Amino acid sequence: MVSDKIAVVDFGGQYAHLLARRVRELGVFSEILQPNASKKDYSDFKGVILSGSPYSICDLHVLKWKNDLFKMNIPVLGICYGHQLIMRENGGEIRRAPSTEFGSAKMHVLNKKGVFKGLKGKSVVWMSHNDEVSSLAPGFEVIGKTADCKYAAIANFEKKWFGFQFHPEVTHSEEGQKMLKNFVFNVCQCKKEWSLKDFKKQKIREIRKKVGKKNVFLLASGGIDSTVCLALLLKSLPKKQIHAFFIDTGLMRQNEPKLIQKSFEKMGFKLKIVKAGEEFLSKLRNVSDPEQKRKIIGKIFLEVKDKELEKLKVNTKNWILAQGTIYPDTIESAGTKHADKIKTHHNRIEEILKELKKGKIIEPIEELYKDEVRFLGKELGLPKKFIERHPFPGPGLGVRILCSNGKQIQGKKLEQKINNFLKKTGYKAKILPVKSVGVQGDLRTYKKAVALEGKIDFQKIEKLSTQITNRFREINRVVLLLSPQKIKKLKMLKAFLTDDRIKMAREADAVSMNVVKKNSLLKKTWQFPTVLIPVQVNGFGESIVLRPIESLEAMTAKFYKMPKKALKENVKGILKIPRIGTVFMDVTHKPPATIEWE
Repeated sequence: MVSDKIAVVDFGGQYAHLLARRVRELGVFSEILQPNASKKDYSDFKGVILSGSPYSICDLHVLKWKNDLFKMNIPVLGICYGHQLIMRENGGEIRRAPSTEFGSAKMHVLNKKGVFKGLKGKSVVWMSHNDEVSSLAPGFEVIGKTADCKYAAIANFEKKWFGFQFHPEVTHSEEGQKMLKNFVFNVCQCKKEWSLKDFKKQKIREIRKKVGKKNVFLLASGGIDSTVCLALLLKSLPKKQIHAFFIDTGLMRQNEPKLIQKSFEKMGFKLKIVKAGEEFLSKLRNVSDPEQKRKIIGKIFLEVKDKELEKLKVNTKNWILAQGTIYPDTIESAGTKHADKIKTHHNRIEEILKELKKGKIIEPIEELYKDEVRFLGKELGLPKKFIERHPFPGPGLGVRILCSNGKQIQGKKLEQKINNFLKKTGYKAKILPVKSVGVQGDLRTYKKAVALEGKIDFQKIEKLSTQITNRFREINRVVLLLSPQKIKKLKMLKAFLTDDRIKMAREADAVSMNVVKKNSLLKKTWQFPTVLIPVQVNGFGESIVLRPIESLEAMTAKFYKMPKKALKENVKGILKIPRIGTVFMDVTHKPPATIEWE
């Protein structure tokens, strides 16, 4: 048992559990509480952190909140929505921000006491908000500001209450963990009493208790999540109780099924390959909506699984399905009480949720983020190549091949506004006739993408990308035109999932992966989606979007500034693929864009 604990109040923000995890990384136990927590609920904690939220304090509908916390003598740190809540509840004012902020911002540190002890004078922080504080509550002072946010950080030193408009919990806030460390140890006076080293032993006990003598079936993808899940099951249960098979959806990378089968054999486990490409393609053939595609893919996975169970002639009362679900899958699918649905992961469709309620599914790593999964993989003795492998989405190329009914998306007036903004920058903008999924202020967005024409200057492009998505609310993604040099004509093609398009996407992905390996970029990039979009430029073919990103936990990400030599090699290889006429590079961070386009 631990005596010093920090509570994280979950208002549904994308990073609520990430906050709790960051505290645990410091060696202090943390727990998640709901907004209606009472005075009694808070009494066991040395400090409280209020999370962000998809809701707006400016809306009439706000989350049910008990004000007991501010009647107690306990340190409080508010993040984003939590920051605004502290102000609202104590006499400050909130408004819609005249200029939203999504991405990196440079904060000027005005007071180096308390949570800012030991910080630099200027600190890079990560913003993701639509609202802002417009006037301070009595007893508070400004301790940090950015060019676009006057009250980026505030403090009431007497009561030990602090508020950040930015997110210190994400890795892109460069001194964020130091700020949290200051709050936990300097402000709350906590002691280190908790460690992640016991996680494996704890999970082994939990698996044995929940599974008992039942058979466990795992749909293995070959990725790090399902592989670690299997390794944990093998440590917990007799091998004869575990049955794993790989469903070949027909939407996989080149030679993926054979590579995965061989890799599992080296682990001492025989993996069965189930070919189901025709089932998937027949039901996805005329579908263009990204959410519908994800739901269909998830449903077919279950149908194929049920057929395999029938072949094994097992008693369905004596089995349990294991999934390598990790926390981002849950939170982006609105898996917590107040979270907004960003996109439905195939392992979070309605049918899966029903099975979860029945207790027929076990998810041993559901509380972990990708970097923690990798750490657990090392603890379980998995080969290095497994641990360092790039993540690949469960729906495969199905969410990396955008489909369309051919309807043209209009945006001439918006395009003119953006070009007016870009004057004297050396870049021109074109609104692409395609939309993509994003996450802005903890909310799902489905908005337009804009293409920039101009030279490859990543420092300048990064700044412009952030400015465009902050200034123009209709845009959540920015790409850079790599080839050809100019866009004279744009057309949205009528295109669905077909064998030809899957082949194009698979070949483009193979080119990108070969370039990554050849140029030793595997560790430098966390993931590298290669996306096929049904956009025709200058009257020829379709377009590919390169999406190299760097991240740790997938909740936030930066586009990777790819070396020009490798980038040129990548473009050259892709343009050799028949019917590919254009190559873009995605130059948007997460937020405001998600890692995948769908």
